[in-house]
Amino acid sequence: MPANIIPPPSIFHMLEKSVGKKVLVILNQAYGFEGKLVAVTYEPSGIWLSNAEAVIFRATIANPIPQIAGREERSEIFVNLNSVQRIEVLHEEE
Repeated sequence: MPANIIPPPSIFHMLEKSVGKKVLVILNQAYGFEGKLVAVTYEPSGIWLSNAEAVIFRATIANPIPQIAGREERSEIFVNLNSVQRIEVLHEEE
């Protein structure tokens, strides 16, 4: 590999850019967490969320795209990246 080729950013670099932003972490089709991303850890690989809420998703035959159906306060939480399906960075409403 030539020395002047820069490797693509890892998931950790991409997550570190989002520290301080609100994220939605989806663990499976029915459950996830929403909160402010405050830290990214390498060992064990995971993220820390503050002001977190557990969110429950529901889909119906009429509306197959899962929507948030419920929320539950969780405060501070560590999420292991091995159990994450998707992470969405949410835009702050002005």
